[in-house]
Amino acid sequence: MAQARVPFLLGHAEVAFLYRVERQTSQKWRSEGTLGEPDLIASGNPYWLLGTVLELSAEGDRLVDQERLAAYKAKIPSGYVLHDQDQLPVILGNQEVGRVLGRDAQAVSRWRNRQRIAEPDLVLSGSPLWLLETVIDDARLRQRDLVASEVSALRVGQRSPQKPRGRRPAPAATRPSREPLPAAQTFTATDETAAAEFLASVLAKGYSVVIKPQR
Repeated sequence: MAQARVPFLLGHAEVAFLYRVERQTSQKWRSEGTLGEPDLIASGNPYWLLGTVLELSAEGDRLVDQERLAAYKAKIPSGYVLHDQDQLPVILGNQEVGRVLGRDAQAVSRWRNRQRIAEPDLVLSGSPLWLLETVIDDARLRQRDLVASEVSALRVGQRSPQKPRGRRPAPAATRPSREPLPAAQTFTATDETAAAEFLASVLAKGYSVVIKPQR
């Protein structure tokens, strides 16, 4: 059987590999917003199209190692460059495969360990990924039932809600509410003590004071 064509995708491990940094650095880029929203989330894991990842090299001192880029592509001989996220084929992780087959993710992992399911089309950051059609063809070959509603939902882009694992983008810092300024006061020569007390209290709170004499 001919190997299915798959788009070049990268998880945190592959991003770190291309830029010669630690995996934690890629995760930090994600939490800071330097690395944008994932183009794909499968089984809670984030993945980015190659074009998205290469855009990082246009900022700051981040540079892709060209030899490593060639090595990455060589590991995916059926890979192709895809620029439009909307054109992504339906790609599944263990969780989605389990739902398509009416089982859980642990069952899918056991099948894979025992070679009782098709080899994944991609393995990124240590996690297996399958094209939906690969899973369907394999299920029919092994006479396994498919959950038609799950297949239909995936084909129209509907996935169960899930958040990417790992670090989340840091929330914007909120400024503490400021205490209102003390109200202006007017003192006469007979209010010397009150004026001194007011001045001392305002200065103690860190405010500056402007005195405007009046007739």
